[in-house]
Amino acid sequence: MEIRVLGALGVRVCGESVVPSAPKPRQVLALLALRADQVVPAGVLAEELWSGRPPRSARTTVQTYVLQLRDLIDRALSRADEPCAATCAKDVLVTSPGGYMLNTGGGTVDLHEFERLAGLGYRAMDGGDHALAARQLADALALWRGPALADVPLGGQLAVEAKRLEETRLCALDQRIEADLRLGRHRVLLAELTVLVDRYRTHESLHGQYMLALHRSGRRGEALEAYQRLRNTLVRELGMEPSAVLRRLQRTILLAGPERVEPERPVAVPSGGGDPATRPRLSRIG
Repeated sequence: MEIRVLGALGVRVCGESVVPSAPKPRQVLALLALRADQVVPAGVLAEELWSGRPPRSARTTVQTYVLQLRDLIDRALSRADEPCAATCAKDVLVTSPGGYMLNTGGGTVDLHEFERLAGLGYRAMDGGDHALAARQLADALALWRGPALADVPLGGQLAVEAKRLEETRLCALDQRIEADLRLGRHRVLLAELTVLVDRYRTHESLHGQYMLALHRSGRRGEALEAYQRLRNTLVRELGMEPSAVLRRLQRTILLAGPERVEPERPVAVPSGGGDPATRPRLSRIG
């Protein structure tokens, strides 16, 4: 089995797609795919499908969607050119007490591979091997083909999962850029960071990295302009000033040469808002 959730939903059994076209069965499959090899309670599936207000027929309807998915799986098994580990759909979409489980049978799940590679990258970063960290995190990010579950209707459960996945992607991206900065690749990063700060207009860590890359590329004025744009956005949209660390970075760029601005390993978060205690540390002033 092959499961892909980092982009459009993809589930293949013996090389054949089993993704349904109907929205609600697709939601059921997406939730099972996200929690592959784990039992998903029927109540959780009902919560996803009917946003906390399931009809009296919810359990029967969920069973109907599961049967529809099994029918697709049976068809895939019947079309398979090579022998498969599973012999019938019930081996793949398993009924367990109180719920259902998508049994991968040792297949591949892009989310699991992303988490494995990102974990290796974080450990390399902690160990000071920035070149290895940059490679491992770049490999992890390359698994993404677009927003998670891009073609699936998102109920409450899936919306939370999609947001969580986007945050893990941004954390990996933040650390990969940090590793590249530590390797002196500031000029190479400028094009990518220009796009990112436009897309994530309140993400302080990315803006701090952009300021460093600009400053180290001899574009001090543009670095200070980037800070001012971020400050204006934060004040206007969130009613808050940039973090103390980012303000210190701005002052340092005003007063120091590039050689005195050294990156500090940030605590990556997806945006500049929230509890000040959890906001990223962007740089250490030498």
